[in-house]
Amino acid sequence: MATRFRVVTLNLEQDHKRWDERSPLIVEGMKVLQPDIIALNEVSIARQTARELQRSIGPVQGIDYNLVQQTRVNGLASVEGEALLTRFPVNETGNLDFQTRDMVALVARVLVDSKPLDIYVTHLYMSRGDDSLRLFQVQQLLAWIDRRNDVSECIVCGDFNATLDMPSAALMASRFRPTQTSPTAFTPLAGGDGAISHPYWPRMDRCIDFIWTSSAIETVASGVCFDKPAAGDPSLWPSDHAGVWADLEF
Repeated sequence: MATRFRVVTLNLEQDHKRWDERSPLIVEGMKVLQPDIIALNEVSIARQTARELQRSIGPVQGIDYNLVQQTRVNGLASVEGEALLTRFPVNETGNLDFQTRDMVALVARVLVDSKPLDIYVTHLYMSRGDDSLRLFQVQQLLAWIDRRNDVSECIVCGDFNATLDMPSAALMASRFRPTQTSPTAFTPLAGGDGAISHPYWPRMDRCIDFIWTSSAIETVASGVCFDKPAAGDPSLWPSDHAGVWADLEF
């Protein structure tokens, strides 16, 4: 019998741009989505936003989410990190230091109906940067995945800061399948001063956030989420990225 589960990935934009006002939008969105696995980029370490969401989302859904976090390294270790929330039992975790721009990846091996599944969460070099650095990071990520080759099912989630026509994302696509490619960046989220994130990019013109699946996993359905503003305030969005959801099956 096939096993189906729901995954969501979202870049949180740390605790910037009216976090106290927009975090309820994230909690409400998760209530609607009811994901089994939540991958988060740019969690605020100082504010502990991943733990905040764990405490807020779980009771709303009646789910006890397990939390795995990996801070960035060096000077950014106290600033931001990657995180994973999952209702599935976690029996192993690991991390990878890309040794470039203090960026990292995490992995958690969870048991889905007693079957092991590796979930990777990462955030690659910024969109305006040279894609050769992202390509290097993808090469490192894939080599790490290859060294952890004792399970056949894995997914990779996060903000790749690259579209599929770029070498870094194209390399990922040569090994994994994106669940969807509709635009995820950037939303019109504005801070209290009216300033938007990444003002040099058009709004919602490209997909840079992905859920990638290995060949043993089937995408049943997938789409974009957290892609609407608060009622009555077109500048207040859950984050400066939209998220991606996917119903997966193996």
